Amino acid sequence: MAEGGMAGTRQLLISESAARRIRKAATAEGAVVGAFLRVGVSGGGCSGFQYNFELSTERHEDDHAFERDGATVVIDDTSLDLLAGAELDFVEDLSGAQFHMRNPNASSSCGCGMSFSI
Repeated sequence: MAEGGMAGTRQLLISESAARRIRKAATAEGAVVGAFLRVGVSGGGCSGFQYNFELSTERHEDDHAFERDGATVVIDDTSLDLLAGAELDFVEDLSGAQFHMRNPNASSSCGCGMSFSI
């Protein structure tokens, strides 16, 4: 399994707010010990690609792990190609609370910020 801190831009940055929220979710009552946030990209959404976020404990051979302040984010190799150099943030505003991706590879994104195109 590849680890974070790789040379170049094949990395995912994690904001302080996102790290805090991941730690909170991973240690919530009923959460499985060793849980982390899995980030992925799939086809779909209103712009072509869609971000996926889920709490998980299952790691795969092609996963890359990134850590900040005790929070771990895992992303598969194919998704990392589309998210290289992006920053994962957690935003709370009038429309709610959600993870948000600042993706420099996206040429456009939808209004809700959950899908993008390249």
